Amino acid sequence: MNRRSYRLDEIAHLVKGEYFGEKDVLVSSLASLEHAQENQISFVNGEKYLAQAESSQAGAYIVTAELKQLLTGKQNFIVVDNPYLAFATLTHIFEKKIVQRGIESTAQIHPSAIVADDVYIGHYAVIGENCVIGTNTIIQAHAFIDDGVEIGKDCFIDAHVTITGAARLKDRVRIHANTVIGTEGFGFAPYQGKWHRIAQLGSVRIGNDVRIGSNCSIDRGALDDTILEDGVIIDNLVQIAHNVHIGENTAIAANCGIAGSAHIGKNCILGGASGVVGHIKIADNVTLTAMSMATRNISEAGTYSSGMGLFENTHWKKTIVRLRQLADVPLTQITKRLDHMQAQLESLESTFKLRK
Repeated sequence: MNRRSYRLDEIAHLVKGEYFGEKDVLVSSLASLEHAQENQISFVNGEKYLAQAESSQAGAYIVTAELKQLLTGKQNFIVVDNPYLAFATLTHIFEKKIVQRGIESTAQIHPSAIVADDVYIGHYAVIGENCVIGTNTIIQAHAFIDDGVEIGKDCFIDAHVTITGAARLKDRVRIHANTVIGTEGFGFAPYQGKWHRIAQLGSVRIGNDVRIGSNCSIDRGALDDTILEDGVIIDNLVQIAHNVHIGENTAIAANCGIAGSAHIGKNCILGGASGVVGHIKIADNVTLTAMSMATRNISEAGTYSSGMGLFENTHWKKTIVRLRQLADVPLTQITKRLDHMQAQLESLESTFKLRK
């Protein structure tokens, strides 16, 4: 059972910070600066939040040493180098955890499955033949774990998740509701006006500490495996096609689509609704801003954009008209005009120099 409250000095110890003020102040939960009460703690993540912090009713504040000096009207602090990271740590302390263990009576587990003693398997969950479920793993109601799937320790599989295709998950993997892992990829061979299905023979491999949101689809490989390396985090409503390889600690926001056999490097960020075409490679440390479309290899780290930003509607319509007009002008004609303009500018510069 989770503790209901912590002393200020205890919280400081948990986040490896230093407390100032009354160490016996009891904190029962986290809260935003706007809504915090005396028994709650908030974090201040920059000078732009100082006015909110001064008017807040929180009982204590997580701040940097510099911010503490500026909050003269407050007295209870935990000083850390990174308040946002300390906040992230405390969310796990105050999170309501699933402590129940055991197997519900309505769950169906094949006799050949290897299931650790300290797991929780919810109502109507199905565990198939030759599955392996590691220690302290939680599988919620109505999850379907197909034959040959391996799930490591300390994993969380939410309700109505399907894992198939003999997928292999390492430790501390979190998969949220209605996501499907390991179904067949979208592989078809065109011949004589028809599409001929290609049986998908690969699997899915998911590394340690991977988080996958709800309503995602991650397809098994056609021959080789689809791979998500350690630390990958994926938002809701993301499609990852067959044979995609995603490097360590890459973050993918909602509504992204990654086509087959794309290779994305380490520490990349894909903004919301971005797309990646198949069979291209993206280097490490690449950021795609929201609604970008990667259509070619990206070989150097950096930030890339291709989506059009927001305009007022009338301005947007005029911009589109101009783009269409520009598209109708042959490139050679544009180049000639630019060369002519450059020649005129150089002529004017020469004239001014002679006059001087």
